[in-house]
Amino acid sequence: MPVYPINLNVQDRLCVVVGGGAVGARKALLLVRCGARVTVVSPEVTDALRPDIDSGAVCWRARGYCSVDLAPGPFASLQEGGAPEETASVSGAVFLVIAATDNPAVNARVGADARRRGVLCNIADRPEACDFTLPAVVSRGDLTITVSTSGRSPALARKLRKELETLLGEEYAVGLRLMGAVRKKLLGEGRDPETHKIQFRRVIDGGLISLIKEGRFAEVDRLLLDALGEGYTFDSLMKAV
Repeated sequence: MPVYPINLNVQDRLCVVVGGGAVGARKALLLVRCGARVTVVSPEVTDALRPDIDSGAVCWRARGYCSVDLAPGPFASLQEGGAPEETASVSGAVFLVIAATDNPAVNARVGADARRRGVLCNIADRPEACDFTLPAVVSRGDLTITVSTSGRSPALARKLRKELETLLGEEYAVGLRLMGAVRKKLLGEGRDPETHKIQFRRVIDGGLISLIKEGRFAEVDRLLLDALGEGYTFDSLMKAV
């Protein structure tokens, strides 16, 4: 099934992961890294989650999944004689949920609850039941490259990710930070945005990434001078970001 590629902004959004095993932990930690407010619902969690739970980056509900885990509102204590589904919920509106338990019935229940509440849902290993799939990811600083096979072969996606990881070193992270600083400085000087495009191409096409990879920073400075003029040097720009 063809998928529509999109990058979600989850900064300060409430995201729920049902399942605290290796798969759930991996999904939860990536959400934390992207700035989400993460709640994990699981009777037990893997050790990989413990530091983030201890620091407060992850909220752990140490129990099985309840339908109200996807309901907006404050978390409430169980009242005498009350059912968990009636009295407990996470704080705020849930943006997305990931079902990553080893129990298909629980995962299906999460999916049904998510559809009823209009919450984006991913069910591990069941792309046909998902609102979104999670691609293989290569990250170099702020550079994010994703590989998707539309759920047909996660193994092939992993292979391609590993190949990309060998091709793309930290020079891309450094180059992106540098170009971000260049863009910020140009905008601050009030230059014509259309002119920026030409200048950016001159820097990138001039071999910026290769020069950074090889540590030829004097040549980086010459490239910046030729493309942008005085006041643009590697050291000064990197100190500004």
